[in-house]
Amino acid sequence: MSEELFSPSERDRLGIYFTNLDRSVFGLRLPQEVAGALFSRYSRSAKGLRRVFLDEFIGEMGAFHGPAEPDVTEALKKARAFYDRVLVGYGDDSVAQLGGAHIACEGISNVAAKLLEDARIGIAPLEKSTRYVRFDQKDRQGDYLFYKEPRLMGSPYRQAYLDLMQLLFDTYAKQIDPMLEFIRSQLPIKAVELKHPKTGHIMTYEETTPHPELQKSAEAAYRATVRAHACDVLRSYLPAATLTNVGLFGVGQSFEYLLTKLYTNNLTEARQLAASMQTELNRLIPSFVKRSRFSDYLADTHQIIESTSHHLTGGIPIDPVEQVTLVDFDREAEEKIISAILYPHSRQSLGQLRRLVNGMPTSERARVLDEYISRRQSRRDKPGRAFENVYYTFDIIGNLGIYRDLHRHRILTQEAQGFSTFHGYDTPREIEEIGFKASFDQCMVKAAALYEKIHRDFPSEAQYLVPFAYRVRWYMKMNLREAVHIAELRSMPQGHPDYRIIAQDMWRKISQVHPTLASYANFVDWKTYRLGRLQSEMRTEYKKSTQAQSSVPPT
Repeated sequence: MSEELFSPSERDRLGIYFTNLDRSVFGLRLPQEVAGALFSRYSRSAKGLRRVFLDEFIGEMGAFHGPAEPDVTEALKKARAFYDRVLVGYGDDSVAQLGGAHIACEGISNVAAKLLEDARIGIAPLEKSTRYVRFDQKDRQGDYLFYKEPRLMGSPYRQAYLDLMQLLFDTYAKQIDPMLEFIRSQLPIKAVELKHPKTGHIMTYEETTPHPELQKSAEAAYRATVRAHACDVLRSYLPAATLTNVGLFGVGQSFEYLLTKLYTNNLTEARQLAASMQTELNRLIPSFVKRSRFSDYLADTHQIIESTSHHLTGGIPIDPVEQVTLVDFDREAEEKIISAILYPHSRQSLGQLRRLVNGMPTSERARVLDEYISRRQSRRDKPGRAFENVYYTFDIIGNLGIYRDLHRHRILTQEAQGFSTFHGYDTPREIEEIGFKASFDQCMVKAAALYEKIHRDFPSEAQYLVPFAYRVRWYMKMNLREAVHIAELRSMPQGHPDYRIIAQDMWRKISQVHPTLASYANFVDWKTYRLGRLQSEMRTEYKKSTQAQSSVPPT
């Protein structure tokens, strides 16, 4: 059941906008733009989505008044009859791409969140941030916010599991305020470099004194950045059982397959989540999810391949590797890209163009590439589709927090191994500098010891107790166009320091094998930052202050 409680008047106001007010999985009856903005705000709030909507959005709805029961309208009845006839009667899956829904899943574990976000095609997720929200709060029963896995709660490991959760969250809660103070002392506002949000002029905090609004923006940005940095550091304690909220928008076809995968997953939470989601989707897009059910094909294949893999690899020692390994790449990258650049503007076949490019002098190849890509002004100017003809496969080992962030990229292929303690853990430098390393190591060692015990009896469920500091292994296969996007986006100053290193290292590997192509990613940031988000937060706060001023009517 949901923890949210609403007064009778609040329920009257909310009822027309949500499929239910009592459960933790619910659908939205909102215009698409409103739902998108609401999900964005929701990702940075400790509140539930319906509470955020009530507190911050409902007053802006203006003339929109959705019907109390939209599924009884004649238009919707006709539309659903059509979809039933075409989708169910004739099996034309493409029509299920024409309708979609927003749905919120609250109070789910990070394990379940990753299952939802693994749906790459046709699903757009947004998750509660560990950067903007503190995780030292408790529910009304006095418990920290973590998933009590049913099979573990019914096993001899129950108390050990609960004790570990208590230890991890207690330690997080005890260290959050000292860590905030430590960061402020190490990087006081007077010592950090500020940038004017409009002119880009580098300035000190003292130079903002003559400009009250600018100084106010700088102070607010500094507070937000210090808080985000402390949360970034201490998220290493959070276990995969930590409860989070995920907002999803998806087309019907994608929801159908996602539900099927969840129904077939061997985790209790996944199967229960599938049933809850289908209940709500049946009130929004019922025609599209009618065929979602347990799949013998997926279940049998998973079981057989898992057994085969254990038989073939179980006794092989794990070799030490770099954090990022470039496993595979295209050997004729320039030829493929230049041929693709010319193709839509020519009449020749791709094979003929490849032969043409193979005979080109280096200077002519460079000229074509330069004309195609050199006019980019920022990372938002995306390289053209020709860059999709070259692929790279990376094997990555990084902490669970890094995976949690990079996993959200959609236009690529990636697959992770299960969350475990097999690969050791990362210790944030601030944990060592402040003197918390002994307690940090104690938490990690206890987590590993319990994981090993539980894994013998409950290999899937053992994932819930793995802290974010522990490393997970996954591979990412992407084309050059997506690689440029990831490297430039994830190396931005405001990014988490851990995944900035991964993004930089990925691009460094590409530069080693394809230096000419790599030179066109002009917006990869190679610097190191301690409070990298400060400038971004300052621009945001400055915009808020100027917008507030402009909204005040003249006297």
